[in-house]
Amino acid sequence: MLNSRSETILSSIIRQYIERAVPVSSAAVISECGLDVCSATVRNEMVRLEEEGYILKPHHSAGSVPSDKGYRYYVESIKHAQMSLTDQLLINHLFHQVEKEMENWLSLAAGLVSQRVHNVAVVTQPKQTASKYHHLELVTLQENLALAVLILRGARVRQQLVSFGNAVGQFELTATSQRLNQAFDGLTRTQVEKSNVLLSDTEKKVHSAVLKMMQAEDEQRNEEPYLDGLNYLLEQPEFARSQRAHSLMELVEKRQLGRMLGEEEFEAHEIKVYIGQENREQSIRDFSVVLGSYGLPNEARGTLGVIGPTRMNYEKTIAAVRYLSLVMSALVAELYGREPEPGSGG
Repeated sequence: MLNSRSETILSSIIRQYIERAVPVSSAAVISECGLDVCSATVRNEMVRLEEEGYILKPHHSAGSVPSDKGYRYYVESIKHAQMSLTDQLLINHLFHQVEKEMENWLSLAAGLVSQRVHNVAVVTQPKQTASKYHHLELVTLQENLALAVLILRGARVRQQLVSFGNAVGQFELTATSQRLNQAFDGLTRTQVEKSNVLLSDTEKKVHSAVLKMMQAEDEQRNEEPYLDGLNYLLEQPEFARSQRAHSLMELVEKRQLGRMLGEEEFEAHEIKVYIGQENREQSIRDFSVVLGSYGLPNEARGTLGVIGPTRMNYEKTIAAVRYLSLVMSALVAELYGREPEPGSGG
């Protein structure tokens, strides 16, 4: 643990480096945080911080920059950062201005976060742990052919052609869909498959089609995430004139970014921060990643995150990811007809 003065000096170095992206001198520390000590004392504290791995000197005669360890110490001190009430009200207002569709919410969330923190924002679509049956419609196309339209919980839609061995009219198809809707509403694919409901030959055909559609939904990989703010990243001094952003761009082009972020598991309202070398993926170890989860526990979850240089504004980023995750959780709960989790925005 650092003493109070060391913490003050480290926080000053981090704040100034985040703001200006140039090494921070002892004189700048004294000027910024108003310590009532001589410059020699501050220099000695900075030497100690360097020896303990919290800061680095790019050059012998230069000022100091934070290390990953220094950022980690700082993040632990501000991990409960909150967005101001004024900003919360503004964000809620903006969400209430868009149509109530998941695509609009995801796009708006990515845009709002990237604009606030000036880094890349990524929002994955909420993915069900297991699809759940909600409603089935059957529409006759020919005397022995029908279109099955299956609506799953969370407004996910699948459709498939169903062929019958004999002529089946719309009246029978409607009766079939009504019976299956009553028997299977809210069930997972496994529960539908193991159901003991006695089925007619027509119903068995439709039942088989329903299982195939639910299996396809369960096996579907996460769709591409909504991404915004690449322009902000490329404007950062770390990446504007170098190849360091190439690895991130490659992940975007290969559509791997959403998969990486969607693999995380979260406790309720948890915000995760990975700094530089803490990232599991080699390709993003020059970056920091701040992640939050949104949605309904054990039903449908998505991930909202920010990717930027290790010099990102962690306090503002953590606050933005936390609050937008709460807002998105409330919206998903509304979509599913559930009560939002305690503490969710809305």
